[in-house]
Amino acid sequence: MFRNQYDTDVTVWSPEGRLLQVEYAMESVKQGSACVGLRSSTHAVIGALKRSVSELSSHQKKIISIDSHIAIGIAGLTADARTLAKWMRSECLHHKYVYGTPISAGRLMTDLADRHQRTTQTYVRRPYGVGLLVASYDKTGPHLHQTCPSGNVYEYYASAIGARSQSGRTYLEKIYEGLSEMSRDDLIMHALRSISGCVSGDDELTKENASIAIVGKDEEFSLLEGEDLQPYLDRLELEGGNQAARGGEGGEEEEAEEEEESSQDDNEEPEAMED
Repeated sequence: MFRNQYDTDVTVWSPEGRLLQVEYAMESVKQGSACVGLRSSTHAVIGALKRSVSELSSHQKKIISIDSHIAIGIAGLTADARTLAKWMRSECLHHKYVYGTPISAGRLMTDLADRHQRTTQTYVRRPYGVGLLVASYDKTGPHLHQTCPSGNVYEYYASAIGARSQSGRTYLEKIYEGLSEMSRDDLIMHALRSISGCVSGDDELTKENASIAIVGKDEEFSLLEGEDLQPYLDRLELEGGNQAARGGEGGEEEEAEEEEESSQDDNEEPEAMED
């Protein structure tokens, strides 16, 4: 039996019990530029690596504001992300108009998961080819959720998605246990350190290709880009760039391990889509 006999429609099951069109949509997330997210007991932060299609173009937007207490980072098809962002904004406005309070993160994520799932059961539509990292803050505290084209939604302490994101996840796994007690600036620095390992080839993390979003206690959505982000990049450079990803323990051995994993990702990952 040939694989392409069962991937012509999203509603067709393969003999192994797989929906191949959904799996293809999940692959598009892995080919988008990297996004990382992490949260403490007071703040949630998203870091994104922006990509330009050529030297003559500007860098594409990777972080989108949904409400004063919600922001998303995207990996995958930007057009699909804009559609979802527009719907999420409408849901937030509708909830605030009807109930007079901002929508909770859990309710919005449940509705978003249902929207993703409906596209996997209807032959006239295709799955959304984008993954989202959703940072939010509500009366229960900060939250970080990750969505998937399959309709699954997970809540994380820290996560990374997109091309070469394994290096970022490796770093986050080393420091996530202490995240709850970290300050706003500490979270920003950890986000920059983790995405610095996701930069391809000889490129570097700069104020043009990096962006940071923050939501938290007594702080509405704020975006750090350009000159606002430069002081944190200067601090990262003083720490030794990617060497800061050692997490303060293990020294050169952990740094070498991350470089090896990043190299393996570069060899194993397919050519990234322009998102």
